[in-house]
Amino acid sequence: MKVSELPYKRVTIEEVRSVMADVTARVQNAKSADEVLSAREDYLTMLREYNTAACLASTRYTLNTVDPFYVAENDYYDEIGPTVRNDIVRYCAALLDSPYRSELEEKLSPVLFKSMEVSRKAMSEKVIDDMVEENKLVRRYSDLMSGMEFTFRGETMPRAALMKYAKDADRATRKECYEVLGRGLEAHKAELDGIFDELVHVRDRIAKKMGYKNFVELGYYRMERLCYGAEDIRTFRENVLRDIVPVVARLRTENAKRLGIEDYHLYDDGIIIPGGDPRPKGKEEIFAAAKEMYHAMGPETAAFIDMMLENEAFDVDARKNKWGGGYCIDFAKYKQPFILANFNGTAGDVDVVTHEAGHALNAWLIADNRFALELQCGGMETAETHSMSMEFFAWPFMEKFFGEDAEKYKYMHALESFSFIPYGTIVDAFQHIVYENPDLTPAERDAAWLALERKFRPYIEQSGIPYLEEGTRWQYQMHIYESPFYYIDYCLAQTAAFQFLLASLDDYGDAFARYLRLSRQGGEKVWTDLLQEAGFPSPFEPGALKSLAERVEALLEKLSA
Repeated sequence: MKVSELPYKRVTIEEVRSVMADVTARVQNAKSADEVLSAREDYLTMLREYNTAACLASTRYTLNTVDPFYVAENDYYDEIGPTVRNDIVRYCAALLDSPYRSELEEKLSPVLFKSMEVSRKAMSEKVIDDMVEENKLVRRYSDLMSGMEFTFRGETMPRAALMKYAKDADRATRKECYEVLGRGLEAHKAELDGIFDELVHVRDRIAKKMGYKNFVELGYYRMERLCYGAEDIRTFRENVLRDIVPVVARLRTENAKRLGIEDYHLYDDGIIIPGGDPRPKGKEEIFAAAKEMYHAMGPETAAFIDMMLENEAFDVDARKNKWGGGYCIDFAKYKQPFILANFNGTAGDVDVVTHEAGHALNAWLIADNRFALELQCGGMETAETHSMSMEFFAWPFMEKFFGEDAEKYKYMHALESFSFIPYGTIVDAFQHIVYENPDLTPAERDAAWLALERKFRPYIEQSGIPYLEEGTRWQYQMHIYESPFYYIDYCLAQTAAFQFLLASLDDYGDAFARYLRLSRQGGEKVWTDLLQEAGFPSPFEPGALKSLAERVEALLEKLSA
């Protein structure tokens, strides 16, 4: 069935609470583990209906953020979401405290129970109203960004369309693009600063009501991290600074010389290849190439892409009032993934049918897993490993997208991906500073961002662009407002993706088989165990990033020759 034709029916809070009260009571009063498992089946039936309805409402809202029906439906789930989450945590607590827990862990999964323990730490009934307020603030930001328009050389466009000029071969065009971006954001400065300030304080209030020192610890529990914590991430950031930043700075500085650039500015960071980065052909050609690629990879990926295309499970055209980012979501009841993006004519369009399709493939592969509804694919670092690794597994097929520029694309892709790790680390470090110091002024927050830029991206000169030179670039990094502490997961996953890339260059078939095995296991194993099973070191291990940086640098030198 086409995604646009999937039936939608609101699942009400009354329906959810009735089921949750029943299953929780049955778990609490169970006379055997089997009675608990029977209650769990009814819980999963309800959860499948609720998640599917909420995801459909959210998706259709993001496709048109002024559609009155789905605006109202999305608002409804924002309103009831914290209450539903609290009821789910009560149910989880009943399982955690069950006298049959040991038997249940054997019949189900220790990882599932560990996830429940973290969920219990992330929720409290006394913060439901605050969470509703938080959801409303996130919506205000999303609506602001999706409705924002920029005028470039007489043409008005959304930010996603504007940013294609950030990759233009002409330096003056790139600079003008960023000037338009900076002035456009500056026009909304008061609202951007105000929304974020309110978000920081409501999150800080939630954390303190729950007994935490600040939002950082609660933020980690919300991200459902099962195999690492804040100390591990602090070590990772230090390792990035020591082992990856110098290599990236050297590579980008050397590449700038090939571009004829001596004074490397923010508006130069989007261009890699002299004469202009490779650009794919149009939308139809990209999807035709994607179909060929996934058919060539194997029977599973062939069936997957055929299903996605047949069901029209993509919306990739940039337009006003469409949400400005990109994502993959799945509708559990229908076992149907869906991808939203905003094509702008750059190589990033190809990432949609590699990166986002990596997420979609995983959702499709694990649709029938026993714990897919409760654990999904695992933590977000696991989810991003699926997507970022697929970007690299697409390398042998890049001629289908870029023709004779395929090798240039590989160099560009690898350098951009490696350069991303320091940038993503800035995002994470910035959020730690902000939530550890919730009363910082907007100017102090901007100053903190600039200081991190100088530390982790010392090769970039930030001056010369209205507004952005003040340290406000973070304001259009939507994760900072919408999904605190998510971004470091991309960095962790990027290290795993490079391990898969390097392995695939030695033996593609073996590496891809390991990748599919990792993806199929969903959330049934924690990320570090999945890496170990795939034969890769954890990025938290001493020296792991130094070794990776050396190998990636050697690969990039080979690609640039």
